[in-house]
Amino acid sequence: MNERISREELVKIYNIEITFFDELVDSGLLNIQTENEIHYLMYEDLPSFERFTNWYYDLDINLPGLEVIHEMLRKMEDLKQKNRELMSKLSAISDKYEEGNF
Repeated sequence: MNERISREELVKIYNIEITFFDELVDSGLLNIQTENEIHYLMYEDLPSFERFTNWYYDLDINLPGLEVIHEMLRKMEDLKQKNRELMSKLSAISDKYEEGNF
């Protein structure tokens, strides 16, 4: 079974409003599991939760801002991956050209 932490524990530990947690879930920024009417966040999603919490409380970025930043970072990661793939293909073509097999 995967490790998880309840919404109520997160609210106490991070000293946040429960409505903020619920808004993150409602906006699709966090995925939760529900069991016996208790909402849980998987430990693997804690870094994202902490990032959103820091941005919201420390940098005073509102929820729509969090959504925009999250989407931009996701797109940047996609572009980085595509760039790595293209560089790999270019390297393979370059190697074939240098060997005279082109």
